[in-house]
Amino acid sequence: MVEKISGSDAVLKVLEQWGVNHIYGLPGGSFDSTMNAIHNQKDKINYVQVRHEEAGAIAASATAKLTGKVDVCFGSAGPGAVHLLNGLYDAKSDGVPVVALVAQVPTSNMNMDFFQAMDEEPIFDDVAVWNRTAMTADALPRMTDEAIRQAYMKHGVAVLTIPKDLGWAQIDDTYEPNLKSHTAPAYPDPRPEDVSEAVKLIKDAKSPMIYFGLGAKDAADELKAVSEKFKMPLVSSVLAKGIIDDDYPAYLGSTGRVAPKPGAEIGFSTDLILWVGNDVPFSVFLFNKKAKVIQIDIESEKLGKRRHNDVSMLTDSKKALKAILDAGEERKPSAFYQAALADKTNWLDWQNSFKDVTEKPVRPEPIFDVINKTASDKAVFAVDVGNVNINFERLISMHGDQKWATSGIYATMGFALPTSIAAKMEYPDRDVYSLSGDGGFAMLMEEVMTQVKYGLHVVNVIFSNETLGYIEAEQTDDTHQPLSGVDLPDTNWAEVAEGMGAVSYTVRTKDDMKKALEDADSTDKPVVIDVKLTHDMPLTTQHMFIDPAWQDQKKIDAFVKKYQAQDLKPFSYFLKEAQEGQLQTN
Repeated sequence: MVEKISGSDAVLKVLEQWGVNHIYGLPGGSFDSTMNAIHNQKDKINYVQVRHEEAGAIAASATAKLTGKVDVCFGSAGPGAVHLLNGLYDAKSDGVPVVALVAQVPTSNMNMDFFQAMDEEPIFDDVAVWNRTAMTADALPRMTDEAIRQAYMKHGVAVLTIPKDLGWAQIDDTYEPNLKSHTAPAYPDPRPEDVSEAVKLIKDAKSPMIYFGLGAKDAADELKAVSEKFKMPLVSSVLAKGIIDDDYPAYLGSTGRVAPKPGAEIGFSTDLILWVGNDVPFSVFLFNKKAKVIQIDIESEKLGKRRHNDVSMLTDSKKALKAILDAGEERKPSAFYQAALADKTNWLDWQNSFKDVTEKPVRPEPIFDVINKTASDKAVFAVDVGNVNINFERLISMHGDQKWATSGIYATMGFALPTSIAAKMEYPDRDVYSLSGDGGFAMLMEEVMTQVKYGLHVVNVIFSNETLGYIEAEQTDDTHQPLSGVDLPDTNWAEVAEGMGAVSYTVRTKDDMKKALEDADSTDKPVVIDVKLTHDMPLTTQHMFIDPAWQDQKKIDAFVKKYQAQDLKPFSYFLKEAQEGQLQTN
């Protein structure tokens, strides 16, 4: 005799068979049938009750970013569904697989102006790669299976809407999901003529570089080998930080507004870019427009998307880089390569000169120095959006098996707290840090209560400078307007966190930070550290004035004074030094 199961139990069973470990959301009456299934299968899938559905959707997106595996969130009919959208757009923008279960009123009350009833499908049309409402209970397990497969295949959000009565309805427990058919894609070998042309361009270039993104996440060894053989400095997208250890000499960090100086400078002097697995929209502004490009990507629509290519290689990064490596001849270090490494050394020396300064309010360098020395090789960082992104990119030295996630293309504030919850759920034995400005923290600070509820030992660091710093810098540097709407009230976040059940500290010095992190080891509770940070903005690499060869000396003097940048030299200085050194050698 065939066993019976409720429609919602069948949904949960398919999720469990696909390896989903957690489901994030907040109950509502329209979701009761699926909440019952969650209760029935609580030993197989861990339900995490967030304080806001947006946080649940961000947590699901963050899980996918950190693990590569699909994750699940849910919202009840009406407001619960709408609240999901912000986190789902983060998943869409960064191309990660998420399934959203959306409740609907019973079918008998649909389209009848019922309480919290709304036509939900249209609101998810833009964010979802697959968006369907179940019409029968029997369809639910198959639709769940399809939602997961679509989320994986199209690297995005799949939305399954479940009317309440269909979740209660009894169906035959016979469905077998198609997960065995889900295999890793096999990419073609690069075409020999493309490899030959790429090798020729590298050989003829005077100042070649590598620009890589998340598409190269499994090719760290190949990136370093190509860099070493052909003497090509490495620059990454922001999100690709951590693929190569930050202390690798030829890795200059990321490029763009949040980048360290070496990565931001070098692109304007290159004549050839080996562009690997990268689709950054800002990249059209970051490089010499005359530079030639060899682009490697597994998606044909991304080839030539950001700028004209001279060689397009439709294959995966490991195969393409290995083929180029094997076919090319070793190069001697060019002046461009030597200058790039010297520029990085100068930048790090300048940053490190602030590690032990005692000025108040405290600078970011002393605080991040303590974090670097405390975090383990397996630490996970959940990073919010704003100036904290800038400081993380520049001051955290990623190494070992450390992981991190932020809201990349979508860049939603409030990202860090939900992400830290997802990180601690997925990696309970790792040390997890959430890093937020006071603006981002305030948006979803209630999720500290979620950490408390589940006993998650997360170290939450708030960099309080009483301003939306990133927007302040844009208004000051980009649009040259009076500051408008960026000021924030001075808040005692330690006291707020203590009221929510966390262990809390207020930090005003480097020694305070050391003591707070030492004490944090003695508790299993969430820890909130309110760092009273300087109001001074991070050095801007987008509007940088340090090169007397072509910039106004008055602007240089003002810039150097503002950022205490007396010891920084422009890339052109190191390039000239390297060129003169090579001439003397010859």
